[in-house]
Amino acid sequence: MTEIKKIKIAAFAVLLMLLCASTAFAKINLAYPESVGLGEPFLVRITSDSGLESVSIKWKGTEVKPEIRNWKGRSVALAMFGTDVLVDKTGKSKLSITVVEDGKERRLGRSVRVKKKKYKVQRLSLPENMVTPPKDVLDKIAQDRVEVAAAKETMSAERKWFVPFTRPTKGSQSSPYGAQRILNGKPRNPHRGLDFRGAEGAEITAIADGRVVLVGDHYYAGNCIYLDHGNGVVTMYFHLSRIDVKEGEIVERGQVIGGIGSTGRVTGPHLHMSVSVQGRLVDPTYVLYRNTDQLLGIK
Repeated sequence: MTEIKKIKIAAFAVLLMLLCASTAFAKINLAYPESVGLGEPFLVRITSDSGLESVSIKWKGTEVKPEIRNWKGRSVALAMFGTDVLVDKTGKSKLSITVVEDGKERRLGRSVRVKKKKYKVQRLSLPENMVTPPKDVLDKIAQDRVEVAAAKETMSAERKWFVPFTRPTKGSQSSPYGAQRILNGKPRNPHRGLDFRGAEGAEITAIADGRVVLVGDHYYAGNCIYLDHGNGVVTMYFHLSRIDVKEGEIVERGQVIGGIGSTGRVTGPHLHMSVSVQGRLVDPTYVLYRNTDQLLGIK
């Protein structure tokens, strides 16, 4: 065999290996937005032509193992992530993805750029004890925070949600997510939820299927409910006049769970709703009014 023929055979073998690798890689389709605004939730979707055995996605120190479903003969895993206007910063952050397919593990690394957003400023007047709480309630507030942290860290395996979520009440929106709060002239944390107007007792409904993980009576939130929707997505409903569910109860999307009230730190009856994604409070408007493609960054 001539030297030239040997070189041609070797080159063909290398080309064949590259084609095989390319074909194997093409079985995995990854969709995610390349950039999002600070405080916005987003989706990551992994689709495989063959069977996905497991998927793990890490974002900002938290690992999610999304549920794998079959769709038109393909394996699909969908997960929600996001940033919190209070604790996160702008710049690139890494998505670390590990998939096991046909017994083989593959690792993928991608980056999402978090962009700066401008939020409005709100000046509110409240009773002074709600801005600077008296010493005799500090233990109560500390215990509230322990309960809230545990509820927000819930990471159940089954994904019960799909977007867009349904609105929690018929009232119009008032205070938006991200608004910088000035309370009695003192700067405080930004508003990390979405407020809805409504009369005392007006119905509040679950925005997605879920399980009640916490029912509380907290100093700031008043009567409140926390629902787990799976894969680290938890919704929170504050200032309720009544609570119609119990901890551990399974609820359906659109089911009445309570009524609008004025308990906790409020200036009048309304619903404050927050969305926690792996413990980060994100802008609820994105899960209420955007579909899957929009949250994946698909145009």
